[in-house]
Amino acid sequence: MGVAICFEAFSTFACRPVLNIHDFAITPVYQGRGLARELLLEVEKVALEVLEGNQVAKHVYEKFGFAGYELDPAMGQALFLEKKFSG
Repeated sequence: MGVAICFEAFSTFACRPVLNIHDFAITPVYQGRGLARELLLEVEKVALEVLEGNQVAKHVYEKFGFAGYELDPAMGQALFLEKKFSG
């Protein structure tokens, strides 16, 4: 029906444990039944990561009160960068 793949970590910025939801999905046949809400209620004290172009996921997260991560409004939202290495 649904899945939330999560990783526990520690935020050096906030100096506290965090939970990163790496994957979040509801099987299409079960969508529209409030299952996303129920699943998010189980992990609502977490930081979520979503791709900028994933409008469906962004809408769901924003609907439940999640917003971009920022420690200092004057500095703006956090960016997550990566460098890919070839093997």
